[in-house]
Amino acid sequence: MRDSVRIEAFLEMMSAERGAAANTLASYRRDLDDAAEVVGDLGSADTAALRAYLGDIASRGFAATSQARKLSVLRQFYKFLYSEGVRPDDPTGTLDAPRKERPLPKILGEAETSRLLDRAATEAAEKPHDPQAVRMHALVEVLYATGLRVSELVGLPLSVAMRDERFFVVTGKGNKERLVPLSPKARTAMRAWHAIRAKAPAFAESPFLFPAASDSGFLARQVFARDLKALAARAGISAAKISPHVIRHAFASHLLQNGADLRAVQQLLGHADISTTQIYTHVLEERLVRLVNDHHPLADTPS
Repeated sequence: MRDSVRIEAFLEMMSAERGAAANTLASYRRDLDDAAEVVGDLGSADTAALRAYLGDIASRGFAATSQARKLSVLRQFYKFLYSEGVRPDDPTGTLDAPRKERPLPKILGEAETSRLLDRAATEAAEKPHDPQAVRMHALVEVLYATGLRVSELVGLPLSVAMRDERFFVVTGKGNKERLVPLSPKARTAMRAWHAIRAKAPAFAESPFLFPAASDSGFLARQVFARDLKALAARAGISAAKISPHVIRHAFASHLLQNGADLRAVQQLLGHADISTTQIYTHVLEERLVRLVNDHHPLADTPS
C-alpha cells in the first residue's frame, strides 16, 4: 500500500469518525506529506527514522509547538495503521515530545514599578481616610516588598500584622511556612491600613488582614487584579502590562539585578525547586556579562 493511499484512508477516518474539519484535514495532510518526503516510505518507517525526522524539522527552525503538533499527527496516523492491521506496531510509542521553552515572565522595570508605588502612595496620602486608597497602597507595597503569590497576599491572616512587623510568616503551597521581610515603606503602608481597618465595625471580627464581603471572607484576587490595572492606568502605565503576578516577577528580577543570590530568591518566592526559579536565569546572565565587562582587566574599554 502506497503512502498516499494510507494517508487518504487515515483522513477519511478522521473525517467520518472524528468529524475533523476541512482545515484540520488539510493541515494533517501537509504534515504527513512533509514527513513522507523526509522519511521516504512512511508506512514502514521505524522509530529511528521518525526520530531523525523530528530532528530535521527542529533544524529547519520549527517552533516546539509546531514540532509537537507534527508528532501528534504522526501518533494518530500510526495508531490508525496499527488498529487497521496495516502495521504490527506503533513506532511513535517511545518518541519524546519536544520540550516547549518556558516563556520569559513579563517584567516591569524599576522605574515603572516606582511610578506605580508612588501613585499608590500619593492617592493614599491625598485620601488618608479612604479605605480603598489606603488598602491599595498597603497591598502593592507588600506585594513588591515580599513577592508573595496573589493568593497568599489577599488571604493573609490578621495575626501576621500583630507580630514583629519587620517580617511576615507566610504559609504557602503545601502548607510550608517561610519568612519574608517587609521594607520600611511596606511597614508604613501596613500601619496606615491597620489603623483604618481597626475602625471599621464590619471588619472587626474578621480573621483576615484584607477582609471583604465575599464567600472567602477576604479580598478576591480578581478584585485586586482589576484595581491594580486601574492604578497602573492612573500612573500612566499600560494596564495590559500589569497583574499581581507581574509585580511578583518584578520583585524577583529586581533583586537578582541588584546582586541577590538565586537560591535566596527561591526561598523568598516559596519555590520548592530551584528549577522553577531558573526562569530568571536571563537576568543573571545580563548581570554577569555586565560584571565582566565592567571589572575584568582584559575587557574592552572605550578609547
